[in-house]
Amino acid sequence: MNDQTRTLHELREVVQRFIDERNWRQFHDPKNLAMSIAIESAELMEHFQWYRSEQLAELLTHDGERAAIAEEMADIFCYLLSLCNVLQVDLSNALLNKMVKNEQKYPAEQFQGRFRKDNQ
Repeated sequence: MNDQTRTLHELREVVQRFIDERNWRQFHDPKNLAMSIAIESAELMEHFQWYRSEQLAELLTHDGERAAIAEEMADIFCYLLSLCNVLQVDLSNALLNKMVKNEQKYPAEQFQGRFRKDNQ
């Protein structure tokens, strides 16, 4: 299975089963999960630290480095899914609602090829 065939619901169940099998719910409160997301995000950033943008294409050709980056991304996603479980947040709806807000905040005709408004 892959991203095209596996659902978020299935992945949330995988994460919850893993946690339950180890009796870790006691540790998975929103504060600890948010901190874990931040920590894992920092570990992901370490893979890119000190590289200039033009060096990234070369870095990403190394299978070992790509695998390590993917593992850090998976760690972040795992903690995020666990936080969704704890807070009972429907991540799909949260994302779609956020994208509606982003579309209003950053209209395509004003932000085409740029990240700031013309007057900034």
